[in-house]
Amino acid sequence: MPRDLLRRAARRLRRAVVGAPRPDAEHERQPEQQQAPAAPAAPLPVLGYVVAGGDGAHPASAHVRVVRRVEHLSSAGAAEVRQVDPVAFVAGTDTTAYTAVLVQRDVLPRTVVQPFLETAARRGIRVVAEVDDDFFTASGRARLARAEYDPDRLASIDALVRGADTVIVSTPELAEVVRPVARHVVVVPNALDPRLWTSGATEDDDERPTGEHRVLYMGTLTHAADLELLRDVFADLTTADGTPIRLEVIGVTEDGDADWFRRIEVPDGHYPAFSRWLVAHRARWRAGVAPLRDEEFNRAKSDLKFLEYTALGLPAVVSDRPSYAVAGRYGAVGVPDDVDAWRAAVRGAVERGAPDERAERWVRDARTIGRDGDTWRRVLLG
Repeated sequence: MPRDLLRRAARRLRRAVVGAPRPDAEHERQPEQQQAPAAPAAPLPVLGYVVAGGDGAHPASAHVRVVRRVEHLSSAGAAEVRQVDPVAFVAGTDTTAYTAVLVQRDVLPRTVVQPFLETAARRGIRVVAEVDDDFFTASGRARLARAEYDPDRLASIDALVRGADTVIVSTPELAEVVRPVARHVVVVPNALDPRLWTSGATEDDDERPTGEHRVLYMGTLTHAADLELLRDVFADLTTADGTPIRLEVIGVTEDGDADWFRRIEVPDGHYPAFSRWLVAHRARWRAGVAPLRDEEFNRAKSDLKFLEYTALGLPAVVSDRPSYAVAGRYGAVGVPDDVDAWRAAVRGAVERGAPDERAERWVRDARTIGRDGDTWRRVLLG
C-alpha cells in the first residue's frame, strides 16, 4: 500500500479510538487545570495602645507590660498595632476600627478618662486597662504619694479601672485588690523580651574596683524604704575567704553613695538600652537582691527582679513574700526578715555566682514573651 494511503488509514484508526482533536480542545481544558483564585486575606485586627512617651521612648513599666508585647504581636503577624493619641480618639479624627484599645496606668489625664470611655463605647471598641501596682488600698496610695504620684494621677487610674471592659494585672494578689472595683480582671504575669535579655558578649568598659564581690539591687523610687532592709546585711559582709561583698544600687533611691552601698549610674537611654547595658555588663556582679518590706503595697508586687537577675546569670536572694512564692519553687532564695539569715543567703549566693538551673529553664521556657502562654493575646483580640 502506498505510504500516503497508509498514513491516512492510521489517522482514521486513531480518530476511531480517541476521537478527533478539536481546535478549541486545549482552550476548553484550561479552566479544569487552573486553580481557583485565592480568597483575599482577612484584614488583621487592629490593636490600639495608650502609654506614656512615644517613638520607642517610654517608661520602663510601659515597655515591660505593653510595648514589648505589642511589638511581638505585630512581628508575629497576629495584629496591626498603633499607639493611640487620646485627644484624636476623643475628637473623632482617629477613625480607626480598633478591635480593642489597651490603656496603661494613669496615662490618660483625669479629665479625659470619661470622654475616652464614652467614645470607645459609642464606637463599639473594647477598652482594656493595664495595672501593675496597688493604686487602690490606702497604704498603697500613701506609698505612691511618697513617690510623687499626685491625687489626680491616682484618680485617673481609679476611673479607668472602674470603667474599662477588662483590667489586666500582673499578679494574683493584685487581682484580689482590683476585683472589688473592676468589671473583669485577668492576670498576665510579667515576661521578659528575649530580644533584650538574651546573653551575648560581655563588656568591661565600666570602672570596677578590684578585690571585692558586687551584688546588684535595682528598682524604681517606690523601693527606697525596701533598701533600708539591707543596711545591716551588707555591713562588713565578706565571703568565707574574707573578700568584701559590696552592694551596688541602680535607681531605688535618689541618695548618693553611702558607707554600705555604692550608687551606679548607667548611660542615658530608655528601657531597651538599659536592658542591653545590663546584659553586656552582667559579669560585674555575682548576685542580685530584691528586698520587700512586709507591707500591703508590696504584697501585690511581681517577681520581675527575679526574672531579670536570672536572665543576667545571677542567683537571686529575695524577701520571703507572696511576690516570690512561685519563683521560690524554681531556685529563688527566699529569706525572712532576719539580718543573719540575709547575710548567710547573700554570702552563699555570691560564692555560687550563678542561678539555679531550674531558674534558668523556667525563665527561658515559661517567662519570656512568646513562650508564656496566649492569655494576653486572647484578652485583647479574642
